[in-house]
Amino acid sequence: MSDEVVFLADAHLGAEAPGKTAAGERESTRATHLHRFFETLPGRVHSLVIVGDLFDFWFEYRTAIPRQHFATLAALRRLRDAGVEITYLNGNHDFWLGPFLSEEIGAVTRTGPLILERQGRKLWVHHGDGLIGGDLGYRVLRRVLRSSFSIGLYQLVHPDLGIPLAHWISSRSREARDPDRFPMERLWTEVALPRFAEGYDGVIIGHFHRAFERNEPSGESASPRQLIVLGDWIDQFTYAVLRDGQLKLETWPAR
Repeated sequence: MSDEVVFLADAHLGAEAPGKTAAGERESTRATHLHRFFETLPGRVHSLVIVGDLFDFWFEYRTAIPRQHFATLAALRRLRDAGVEITYLNGNHDFWLGPFLSEEIGAVTRTGPLILERQGRKLWVHHGDGLIGGDLGYRVLRRVLRSSFSIGLYQLVHPDLGIPLAHWISSRSREARDPDRFPMERLWTEVALPRFAEGYDGVIIGHFHRAFERNEPSGESASPRQLIVLGDWIDQFTYAVLRDGQLKLETWPAR
């Protein structure tokens, strides 16, 4: 089997309301597009790394999961049964990853950064939220929301109320974000350069909904220093692939 690794982020499945509305049809089309991409991976890809926010909201109650994601969960299970390893990093919309994904789907779930050494590369992978300085309020809120106390409280809310409420909150967060206004240079100076100083030669992040790639030669190794921002699977359908030691940003289907 190939040693190829694929990285993608920010599909935000479930962001549009389900049903026979235009938004619901667009949601179904986006999910189908992603499932077809998954079908191309077995036999040529060793592992898939989901770098957060695959779902616009994810929460596992003790006896219930969000039903609208059944087809995507089934697609992930087929991918795992075909031998593709799946690692799922939590994002800022799906940070409550629970045992269902690991026990029933077979994915390895992670909180925080993923350190990946493969094909002669040393990569630092993170969803991207909370990495930029000056957002202390968000960092405090993130710590509160991800605490076991908050999770326990939310489990007391019936799913028929808790899931729509979470989607409403997520929609407010999306409306407040303008990815085109965020300077990519800050990601290079505040995130990538410190990681390069620690010995990594590649930094991969999601969250910012802009496909961006910056490469600079490194005098200490044959591999360049690379920052890749993964874009999204809403409008861009971009992903990164590590193939034969080369890290590249690609679009599906190829253009």
